[in-house]
Amino acid sequence: MTDVTANTTRPNRLRVLVYSDDANTRQKVILALGKRPHPDLPELEFDEVATAAIVIAHMDAGGIDLAVLDGEAVPAGGMGIAKQLKDEIDPCPPILVLTGRPDDAWLASWSRAEAAVPHPIDPLQLSEAAIVLLRTQLPA
Repeated sequence: MTDVTANTTRPNRLRVLVYSDDANTRQKVILALGKRPHPDLPELEFDEVATAAIVIAHMDAGGIDLAVLDGEAVPAGGMGIAKQLKDEIDPCPPILVLTGRPDDAWLASWSRAEAAVPHPIDPLQLSEAAIVLLRTQLPA
């Protein structure tokens, strides 16, 4: 659950779920986003996940503000998981998928993910996409 201060509805932290079967990919995402990718956002808290079952459990429990899912993960790719989450959770937090290449953006669209960033991870591109999605989670 997202922490909220007593005097405002603005969260103290935003929770980002990072899914990949590859620990190096998870670390690249976390390092690219950092603790605070933009001054107008609260600090980020990361939930590192290596299996599809744990992704589903975390998302079902709620409190996730953004999910970053590796489309190249095995045996369950992030795009299939994104589609399942969008079909089963209402409202579903925004999802950013990591695609194998830029030409795979159409697959991310099929998965109903709000954003896609290709491998290899470009920290600036990932941060820009995540910032846009995280801002949607803040009260107006």
